[in-house]
Amino acid sequence: MGSRVGGNTPKQLLPLADGRSVLEHTVDAFEQAPCIKEIAIVMHPDWMDEAKRICEQNNWQKVLQIIPGGSERWESSWHAIQAYSDFSPSLQGRTGEACSLWFHDCARPFVSQRILADIAAALEKHDAVTVAVPVTDTLYRVNSEEGIVKSIPNRAEFMRAQTPQAFRFEVVFEAYAKALADDELAATDDAGIVRKYAPSHKIYIVQGEEANRKITYKEDL
Repeated sequence: MGSRVGGNTPKQLLPLADGRSVLEHTVDAFEQAPCIKEIAIVMHPDWMDEAKRICEQNNWQKVLQIIPGGSERWESSWHAIQAYSDFSPSLQGRTGEACSLWFHDCARPFVSQRILADIAAALEKHDAVTVAVPVTDTLYRVNSEEGIVKSIPNRAEFMRAQTPQAFRFEVVFEAYAKALADDELAATDDAGIVRKYAPSHKIYIVQGEEANRKITYKEDL
């Protein structure tokens, strides 16, 4: 819903400077990418009709599904995984071909074709791929209750996560199946789910870009 942006409209439906919505810019990037074969939009159930209207207006050829989202990010991802579960060889396969699922924040409308191409290339060798950029600011480890600095870690050991995050279907399906059995499930992204519940699959990092930033606050628009 993008509560930090404010207002009653989800931030992915808000316009950027050219008048086109965040959603339109984001989907355009994947629509134009040769490595992307199919797109599904995961949308808050109350706004699915608006998403459908935007899809029809843009005449996107790759958008084949609009999926209702969940109350948490991981739940929305699981809805998408279920929508493509017939790609799993262990289930009723519809194609028999290998499949990868890519998860992208709609709130990152400036993802480049270079990033998408690099992810596609990385998936030829790796089962799990994420995007990240080096940390350039000093990091503080803090005591939030007292409001003081506890330590200053070496920022060379950290990167800021971006999206898309992409996985071979079997890997992300396995990770989420295990995660759903965990009563203490908590994760901020899909790579975190794979890292915790399918740790034998190493997550390869594709170099991100500062331009691939996330729209979080009203000022970002």
